Amino acid sequence: MISKLRTGILIALTLIGLYYLALFTWGVVPKPKEGITAEQRFKVLPKSGVSSIAKQLQDQGMSSPAWLFQVGARSLWVGSKLKPGTYAFPANASLGSVLLQMARGDRIRESVKIIPGMSIWQVRAAMEAHPAVTLQSNRLDPSQFVKAVGLDAESAEGYFLPDTYIFDPDEIDLVIYKRALAAMQKQLAGAWDLYTKANPEGGVLKSPYQLLILASIVEKETGQASERGMISAVFQNRLKKGMMLQTDPTVIYGIGPKFDGDIKKADLRRDTPYNTYMRYGLPPTPIAMPSKESLLAAAQPAVSNALYFVARGDGSSQFSTNLKEHEAAVDRYQRNPAKSASKPGR
Repeated sequence: MISKLRTGILIALTLIGLYYLALFTWGVVPKPKEGITAEQRFKVLPKSGVSSIAKQLQDQGMSSPAWLFQVGARSLWVGSKLKPGTYAFPANASLGSVLLQMARGDRIRESVKIIPGMSIWQVRAAMEAHPAVTLQSNRLDPSQFVKAVGLDAESAEGYFLPDTYIFDPDEIDLVIYKRALAAMQKQLAGAWDLYTKANPEGGVLKSPYQLLILASIVEKETGQASERGMISAVFQNRLKKGMMLQTDPTVIYGIGPKFDGDIKKADLRRDTPYNTYMRYGLPPTPIAMPSKESLLAAAQPAVSNALYFVARGDGSSQFSTNLKEHEAAVDRYQRNPAKSASKPGR
């Protein structure tokens, strides 16, 4: 009796061992056709159960029967851990290795960068050029695009937080835009909260949108990260005194994508809503995508009476509290071979 029991246990263990051996040796991923990569891609949709995943993979060419896929998933205790996404499996990969890879979520990921200071047209161009993005917004005009991403605004400028956004291949562009929008709204709300706490009786900025506009100007004017707070202070001091901002980046933005890199005196004299040499106050919209750091600088400017700054030619700026000091700084640094630019109040 004991001998038969031992024999039965041995047979059962042998069968189990053979099963797991087959699970990790039997290839279920088809070999590549001539001229294509040795890896094969399979896509699993979100919110899919084991049986649905099995069918999806089988429909895409995996040779494992659906029932065997389910048995394998449960025998490896990963039935509830299989993650959606696009996977690259080696040719002839075993069912066991496929299941464990899916349980780890070791899938193909793509990324797109929104760089601080990018304009909305540069962001859209970068998205449209990405080969792994499924485009739905590329034919939308600016007003249609604003509605498509869920914005209640006239322009989408400034509303996407600079960052690296990771996504699955073939992700819809509007989904990525909405993630970037949500990230910016969160950071902007936090910055505005800081600003209102620092100015309980009301500051020169009257809304989160004005803070976003100012942050975009700070982003474009900053040569060194450490100067963001001072640059913010200059512009807020000017707003308080009713002075023009006189900042080249707003004029350049008003010129648009056709700007050739050379700002001319005629550009500074051409009246547009973005010409802060001819109009008082902030421009009507942001002029770029500001970073978190620029949002914070707009919310918490440095404590300073500076009203002017001029580039020294090394990336840093010389700040002045009055026009006489500023003119002296301009005279000094414009003699430099780099011919530093004077901003604002040239």
